[in-house]
Amino acid sequence: MHKPPPTIGAVQTPLSLIARRWTPSTRIVRRAALAAVVMSVVIIVTGGAVRLTGSGLGCDTWPKCTDDSLFATPEQGLHGAIEFGNRLLTYVLSAAVGWAIVASRSVKPRRRGLSRLAWSQFWIVMGNAVLGGITVWAGLNPWTVAGHFLLATGLLTVTTVTWVRAGEGDGPPRPRVPRPVRKLSWAIVGVSAVLIVLGTSVTGSGKHAGDSSDVPRMPWDWAVAAHVHAIAAWVVCALAVAMWLVLRVVDAPDDIRARARDLLLVVLAQGVIGYVQYFLDVPELLVGLHMLGSALMWIAVVRLALSLREREALPAAVVPAQADPALTRA
Repeated sequence: MHKPPPTIGAVQTPLSLIARRWTPSTRIVRRAALAAVVMSVVIIVTGGAVRLTGSGLGCDTWPKCTDDSLFATPEQGLHGAIEFGNRLLTYVLSAAVGWAIVASRSVKPRRRGLSRLAWSQFWIVMGNAVLGGITVWAGLNPWTVAGHFLLATGLLTVTTVTWVRAGEGDGPPRPRVPRPVRKLSWAIVGVSAVLIVLGTSVTGSGKHAGDSSDVPRMPWDWAVAAHVHAIAAWVVCALAVAMWLVLRVVDAPDDIRARARDLLLVVLAQGVIGYVQYFLDVPELLVGLHMLGSALMWIAVVRLALSLREREALPAAVVPAQADPALTRA
């Protein structure tokens, strides 16, 4: 009697092996998602610090810092250290995103939507790293600088959505407020996105080019761009006030009203900082605070929009059956 030929079992990925042996709690998954949110804000602020200190070309090539060194050299001075430090923070951001990926993949029953959100963070980080390199190669071209910032804001969007979704179920979304209120929230999202884009036009035509050398600027007057940006900010402020009032009229749940209050406070603070920095000839510290405020405002906008609906956990009967772990891929 012949023995059957030896067979090779299905190869598991490292993520599959971890998911097979570990089931994180909802609290752990939310903490992992929040870590990615925090690091997304940090990378936006420190990226602004690179530009505001004139260190954008502190490392004059990419992915190395110089043609001959991966690291900043003493000859590059403080600017090289600042730029290289910001590059190192990308690894910290990647670690936070990696934690979010592992935690979301290990949830039981498996939540494919949450896992896809976490993986999309990874691809955005990789894409923005490449765009950052192109920005250096292009000598801090203002259009690539703007794209670099907007893609970082896109990462902040996805990390915030992942953070919120980690605390929800996968059932169909159910509205918590009337339809006109939800439409108002999407108007806030849209105008806030326009506000952020207009902010890059102020940066691209303004005084902080990111390097002490002659860096080209966007072809329009900085003051005009700042005024257009301010008009959009006033529209966002008016919409935020309207949302805060409307939620009181419709007697919305307390958590939604708290999200609207948070947004209103951040928008007002942003407005004050924006006007003060304009009249003080845009000092670096206030510009940095304004960038931090931009990130916090966008988080508040996204959280408010998502708080207007709820998603419960799917009943056990409709949760898709889990595949054999040995055959499951990450």
